Amino acid sequence: MYINFWYVAAESSEVTYKPVKSKMLGQEFVLWRDKAGKVNCISNTCTHRGGAMAEGRIQGDCIECPYHGWTFNGEGTCVRLPSLASDKKIPARAHIDAYPVEEKYGLVFAFLGDLPENERPPIIDIPEYDDENWTCAMLKVDWKIDYKRSLENTMDPAHNEFTHPTHGFLGVKDEYTVADIKLIEKEWGTGFMNPMYTPPLANEEMRAASGRTEDAWSEAGAGNHGVNCTWTFIHPTEKASMHNYMLHTPIHEKLDRIYVLMLRNFLTEERHNQTFIDRGVFIAEQDRVVLEAINPTLTPRVNTKEVLVPADKAVARYRELYKDWQAKGWRIDVKKMHRDEDEIAYAIPSPGRRHSKNWALDTVPLIPGDAGAGMKAAAE
Repeated sequence: MYINFWYVAAESSEVTYKPVKSKMLGQEFVLWRDKAGKVNCISNTCTHRGGAMAEGRIQGDCIECPYHGWTFNGEGTCVRLPSLASDKKIPARAHIDAYPVEEKYGLVFAFLGDLPENERPPIIDIPEYDDENWTCAMLKVDWKIDYKRSLENTMDPAHNEFTHPTHGFLGVKDEYTVADIKLIEKEWGTGFMNPMYTPPLANEEMRAASGRTEDAWSEAGAGNHGVNCTWTFIHPTEKASMHNYMLHTPIHEKLDRIYVLMLRNFLTEERHNQTFIDRGVFIAEQDRVVLEAINPTLTPRVNTKEVLVPADKAVARYRELYKDWQAKGWRIDVKKMHRDEDEIAYAIPSPGRRHSKNWALDTVPLIPGDAGAGMKAAAE
């Protein structure tokens, strides 16, 4: 798991004027709206004696710990410490890590890391979301997997033929192959668009609306944005398109919460949303069954433990990218975090730690950066 990326903490509709607990990257956070409607996100652990902030109360724009009433604002600053006399200064170390928040696409994104604003990866761009010619339906699922396994699955064109009968022919065609993948490189990811010979859409209404009722060549592709987001573009015809965006939030290293934004430019009336959601659930279940049975559960640290082929080109490139992010020191040392979890309360480092070294909670242990790690990964 990696710090310094945007993760979906909740749906916007879930965050009200009451505390909402959210677990991400193996750590707990609390979210709430202030009186102006702005969402705040801070570490769930009170710096006094470990009270769970999400069990407390909202007081004005602030949140009050249920244990001793210590009260914190959205910047993580302790603004009230009841057991101190009013003329006493609140200790600077009383503050809690607070995280930047943005609301987009009906979701609450939290930046879990300490990078300054001008260095942060952007939230994934979904231009179709605000396009009047497109409609969006959303699906949320929890899978007992390493989220990186799921991202790799999305960028794997070869699995469609065998895992998804609606996408391929279950390998019965002797001439089946995967066309050469030409990677599309972007600042924060990679991907591809390839010709694929596929059956028409399985749903009768969708098939008729797409304009294709026979097996034919179409265009499809997928890619990643950052360590935790993917996109899948399916174009059954030149006019009919489905663009899906998968936003992954690792609850912990073996539990992945996936928010799937399913966009389309045909059958755009809201009454058709359930048809596309049902299709998404059907396809997702086929992936889940395969992914939850993968051995080992976690993605191997080196490619030599698996046999990769040209169809895995995007997968291999994704692994190079996250090795580069590990080289920056962004990867959480999960083993150490679990060894200490009963004795040490950790926090994901927030941007505030760039300005002050005086914090009560330790940051989650991180694997030390290695300037040569990215080059080593490329050679594996």
